[in-house]
Amino acid sequence: MNKRYGIYLLTLGLLTVSGCANRGMGPQGGPKDETPPKVVKETPQNGVLNYTGKDIQIVFDEYIQLDNIAENLLISPPQQQPPEVSAIGKKLSIHFDKDLQDSTTYTLQFGKAICDNNEKNVLEDYTFSFSTGSVIDSMQIGGIMLNARDLNPISGILAGVHTDTTDTAFERTPFLRIGRTNSVGEFTISNLKHGTYRLYGLQDLSKDYMWQTGEGMALCDSLIIPTVEMQSRADTIWADSITIDTIISQPRPSYGPQDIVLLYFQENKQRHYFQRALREQQNHFTLLFGAPQDTLPKITPIGEDWSEHTICQYNNTKDTITYWLTDSTVIKTDTLEFALTYMKSDSLFQLQEQKDTVRAIYRAPRVNNRSKNRANAKPETRELTLSCNAKSPFEIYEPLRLRTATPIARYEKDSIHLYEVIDSIRKPLQYKIEAADSAYANYAIIYPWKAAKTYELVIDSAAFTDIYRSSNKAQQNTFTIRTLDEYSTLIVKIEPFDSAAIIEVLNGKDEVMRTLPAQQDGAVFEHLKPDSYYLRLFLDMDGDGQWTTGDWFLKKQPEPVYYFGGQLTLRANWDIEETFEYLRTPITEQKPKDLIKDASSKTGKR
Repeated sequence: MNKRYGIYLLTLGLLTVSGCANRGMGPQGGPKDETPPKVVKETPQNGVLNYTGKDIQIVFDEYIQLDNIAENLLISPPQQQPPEVSAIGKKLSIHFDKDLQDSTTYTLQFGKAICDNNEKNVLEDYTFSFSTGSVIDSMQIGGIMLNARDLNPISGILAGVHTDTTDTAFERTPFLRIGRTNSVGEFTISNLKHGTYRLYGLQDLSKDYMWQTGEGMALCDSLIIPTVEMQSRADTIWADSITIDTIISQPRPSYGPQDIVLLYFQENKQRHYFQRALREQQNHFTLLFGAPQDTLPKITPIGEDWSEHTICQYNNTKDTITYWLTDSTVIKTDTLEFALTYMKSDSLFQLQEQKDTVRAIYRAPRVNNRSKNRANAKPETRELTLSCNAKSPFEIYEPLRLRTATPIARYEKDSIHLYEVIDSIRKPLQYKIEAADSAYANYAIIYPWKAAKTYELVIDSAAFTDIYRSSNKAQQNTFTIRTLDEYSTLIVKIEPFDSAAIIEVLNGKDEVMRTLPAQQDGAVFEHLKPDSYYLRLFLDMDGDGQWTTGDWFLKKQPEPVYYFGGQLTLRANWDIEETFEYLRTPITEQKPKDLIKDASSKTGKR
């Protein structure tokens, strides 16, 4: 009995301890801490005057850590050698290695760098200022920076000022004071002296606070003069949570201008360079370049000359160029070595002729003996495959497109037939066929389609033969053109009319679907599919038919861009007329909210 009683007491004790432990876990599941750290002491005091030291210490009410301090901390005036910043426990320490400038206001903006140690709650936009002189400069300006092409706000770009209002300062001298655009493109430059400034935006990839060729920018055409005026502001004193005790009107400084709009752009200058050569199959190799090319490169074989046994195929921008090999001996050569002459950018983005030695190497895939024997027993027979975009319903404005994997050596037009099908009877049609690329691997069959009509494309066998003497099988494609009542028509008039305007119809992804020049009586966009659309226009100042970016050397802004403020819903068999008053709404309020996104991802700013 004593033994059993002892076991019972032991079990009861363990259960009691377990229960106590479980009850003790309760408080750990309380509300999550969402309060950011609070400053409890600053040494020296924030806003101190005549400061001659090099160290700043800030104590918080809880343990802190720093997040991406190099990107978040912004210091004015900009420092070529940034201070040492560290966080230990509850203390943030800043140490300047170099002597500070005399009679200068220093501003340290921490952005989202400071957060607590446990929940990562961020103390946003904490700012510490001090002066090495007898006053703290207090003027400030602000505005918004938008991407010039699509008016999206752009974040993480510097806005900086110079008191030297000549153009050379932007290239040769670091900014005097800076701000950085936030997630909605807004920026503020604070602690300015009274004076006149030149303002710029800068994608400071080089981290030197000066513009370098290849960096994005924004130009402000007018000089900026900061202003301040005292404005009354009502402060409410509450007797309790529902009763107002007193309303006091107090004068507060209002700084300006705060409505500056900067349009960010990248110059049409890309670094031209050769990337690499690819030879994934024996019968061709591809050269890849880092930017569009104005001219084709020159290849000079090293050793036996095989350059006459190639067909060159290139895309519209000439940055992807494929050389098809037409000689069997050359095809079987695993390594083709040649001199490549092309245009390459120097450090100033000027194009210079460059000559490299390049090897196009084919590495055959590994095969086992069984696969090898099977391949040897069955000689390869290859047919030319033709792909066609014919399908029903077919768009009335589209040509038929034929595509092959290899360049075509010849085709027989008499073996390519286009018919209109009327009550199962074929009516032969005269059509036009055009090569759609440089290697004759893509063709367009052009005919003025009629709505709701049925057509048939019949291609006889051996109508097309490629450079390797392979021919196609016979094939036919039947398709019906979409009826007119399935389309919508949009007529767009602009006010005020400008003959330089080019109107763009956009989809919900801000992508251009159609483009037409503005007409006095309205630009007519026919055969649009029923859907939701948006409108944008730009003023084609140089008359080249496309949007043109800005140019620093010419001191030219990008061509102006405007958005229609609403969404247009087009319905089948409807004609809609819309007037686009593109100057009525401020440019910062024009773009529909459904289309707005941060443009920084397209700029390569990081």
